[in-house]
Amino acid sequence: MVNCMIHTKTLTLYFLKFVIRIAVFVSVLVFYILHKELLCDLMTQSIWNGIAFIHVLWFGFMFMMFSHLVFGRLKSMALRKAKDSEYKEVEGYNRLELYEYIHDQNIKAWRVMLVWLIFNAVWGLLYLLQVLDNADLLMLSIFYFLCDYICILIYCPFQSHIMGNKCCVNCRIYDWGHFMMFTPMLFIRNFFSWSLFFMSLLVLIHWEIIYAKYPERFWSGSNQRLKCINCQDKICQVKNKLSNKKSY
Repeated sequence: MVNCMIHTKTLTLYFLKFVIRIAVFVSVLVFYILHKELLCDLMTQSIWNGIAFIHVLWFGFMFMMFSHLVFGRLKSMALRKAKDSEYKEVEGYNRLELYEYIHDQNIKAWRVMLVWLIFNAVWGLLYLLQVLDNADLLMLSIFYFLCDYICILIYCPFQSHIMGNKCCVNCRIYDWGHFMMFTPMLFIRNFFSWSLFFMSLLVLIHWEIIYAKYPERFWSGSNQRLKCINCQDKICQVKNKLSNKKSY
């Protein structure tokens, strides 16, 4: 058992991004509390009428999702494992075991999707009944934006209760985060919301196509890069300490 944190560039970067996400969440929450009606108006305001903070937020989200389509050098191994250059074959791995693993993970992934869609259908129904408005769903997406990194660094209910993967590097649904984040935006019919949702859907489809074509890249039994001993990210350390798991 490791008694102290192993500091890596990826882990440091993730905590820096986590702090930024907390700041974004708090900032939008304060604006939501003080100027909720204005926030609703800004979501439909054209950029030609002046750039508001909501437009900066939109550009930030779109850039974030675009970067997941190109798998930049600064991304974690959890994302970069989809690249051919990050695949290092385990010699003599069992193809049947690979297919059994993929089949099991696919079933669990669709369970996650079902749970997520049912859960968010509640918010959609409340929106259609006018119990919630545009600002409420935006605030929900910002909350999901923060929860994305809570799942990565601290605790993930999907990992613990459905997927059963040992870490984010080995996570089958790692790049579903943006789709989950912007699911509430589907219910709001304007460019701001639908552009975010459908871009997130594109990221998810891109991930799923690669997963279907190259499943060997996503299993530690066939890709040496995904084995704990070869991990250079070490982003699981806090999560493992909180759950009393061993870190290697």
